[in-house]
Amino acid sequence: MKKILFIHGLASSGAYKMADTLRILLKPCTVIAPDVPIDPAKAIELLERVCLDENPDIIVGLSLGGFFAQKLRGRRKVLINPDFHPSVLLSTMKGENRYLSPRKDGALTFTIDETIIEGYKKLEINQFIDIDKNEVGLTAGLFAKDDELVHCGDEFETFYPGMRHDFPGGHLPGFPTVKGHIAPVIREMMG
Repeated sequence: MKKILFIHGLASSGAYKMADTLRILLKPCTVIAPDVPIDPAKAIELLERVCLDENPDIIVGLSLGGFFAQKLRGRRKVLINPDFHPSVLLSTMKGENRYLSPRKDGALTFTIDETIIEGYKKLEINQFIDIDKNEVGLTAGLFAKDDELVHCGDEFETFYPGMRHDFPGGHLPGFPTVKGHIAPVIREMMG
């Protein structure tokens, strides 16, 4: 049975509704959806460990999850509305913030401070190094035409030419959009 690693976006969790949507639409695949830490170094460490332990067939990252997925080189991945510059948004969110979906550890809030923002800036600086033809072929980017939050499609196209797909809708796609536009690309990338 094929495995999908789903990486949620900012202020979310593995319980985010898209994980369940993928479980429904991509049966009989197993969807692994961990709660990703807000600290970028801890997030990368967790995701690399999950990749080693679970060896997913494909990684699907939404928004901030797309940023993290893009860092996991050598694996098939679909980036949905990836935010390649999360430090910009995070700098407007300093202080305590509420999670938008339940987390396994019961945490209700997370804190953004300069240390977190600087950690993301360090990852942003070198995020597009070492992208060869193989990596381009392993990475699809899906971009909402009416995304109200993130606009990184042209930047993606610069580094992953020919791998961009646009779809109707906003930043957080609902079930019909995932079914009609995102799940088919995931299936195609899984082979």
